[in-house]
Amino acid sequence: MALTKENYRERLIDKKIDRYIKVFGALCIEGPKWCGKTWTSLNHSESVAYVTEKEIRNLAETDPKYIFNKLRPQLIDEWQLVPEIWDSVRHECDETNEPGKFILTGSTSLNKEDAKNVFHSGAGRIARLKMNTMSLYESGDSTGDVSIIDMLNSTVKCGYIRKVELIELAQYIVRGGWPANCNKNIEDIDLIPKSYIESLLNKDINEENGKQRDKNKMMMILRSLARNESTLVGNKTIVKDIEEYENDDELVKSRTTIMDYIDVLNRLHLIENQDAFSLNYRSSNRVGKVSKRHFTDPSLACACLDLTVQKLLLDHETFGLLFEALVERDLRIYMDFLDGKLYHFRDNASGDEVDSILEFKDGEYGAVEIKLTSKGIEDAKKSLSTFYNNAKKKPKFMCIIVGHYEAIVKDPDTGIYIIPITSLKP
Repeated sequence: MALTKENYRERLIDKKIDRYIKVFGALCIEGPKWCGKTWTSLNHSESVAYVTEKEIRNLAETDPKYIFNKLRPQLIDEWQLVPEIWDSVRHECDETNEPGKFILTGSTSLNKEDAKNVFHSGAGRIARLKMNTMSLYESGDSTGDVSIIDMLNSTVKCGYIRKVELIELAQYIVRGGWPANCNKNIEDIDLIPKSYIESLLNKDINEENGKQRDKNKMMMILRSLARNESTLVGNKTIVKDIEEYENDDELVKSRTTIMDYIDVLNRLHLIENQDAFSLNYRSSNRVGKVSKRHFTDPSLACACLDLTVQKLLLDHETFGLLFEALVERDLRIYMDFLDGKLYHFRDNASGDEVDSILEFKDGEYGAVEIKLTSKGIEDAKKSLSTFYNNAKKKPKFMCIIVGHYEAIVKDPDTGIYIIPITSLKP
């Protein structure tokens, strides 16, 4: 009998786990803390060992096999606290070819020092799955009236729907997709993201033995990343941004320091790079290569900048960038569910760009523009039409995802779909 927690809300990744557990000896589910990895893994497990508990950890450090049992799949939660567990799990999977022996969860990727204690990749035995915070569809805030697959197959059903107000969209951004935050009172929705940042600064950045980092410098970098959410920025831009906003004798001027601190955020699964799309678009040397930067959840950017629902409503530009981050968080989750990839596109010569490119496993793709309100729809149509005319391989569909809008529409002139984010599912 699975160890499902009371009031467990089903996640999209559940279906992938069901598939993979029948093929691989073990799964490793990685993602940020508090995104629901443990609850979801319990939903597929018959027993559990929490490596965060001192007694379990001591046994595993003596010999990882001491924490194994015969009730399978067995969840080993936060396995990376004892890196040797990985090789023992791999060896156990080699004993027989039976699938579904273990589910490992981890909130932090191994640093270079700990990685030396892992000798085998686990290829063919241990599959890796990435888990995110909840999308609007998973949290029940999207109706799912239209899906990405509907657009791909040209089976979208158009019609009027409820218009979601701007204040609701701002609440979704500030609240984020943290499972524990979905049913909190509106006045309290900023507390969990702020607590996350506090935990990061006071504990998580110094979890490596003998490595101490300056939490003030980390906070400067976090604020810079938050100010540049949903934009194309390199590390040099972050340094300049910090110099512009901070008046401190110990500014983060070293590119090496920047890379070290950002590496920590990467290993904690707190930032996402939305890579540039490779496409034969007139000339390939015109196509931008810089990634678009995101926090794993837009609520973290709000926490870093002390943004509230009311502040977002009064700052349309910031609201728009963070709405784009919200939509691209959901698109990243949906495309992962569909075994696809999320990219962005920019032509360096003309400045033409597309917010999101959805590439499917068969090589087909869709082009998506993102707008907070209907005022941006005409500009979005022009951007997508320009892209379509210049792309040698045409997108299978084009779409404008809007926040404040009351209908699912297919534009009769361009064939471009106009879809509210609160009606979308994979």
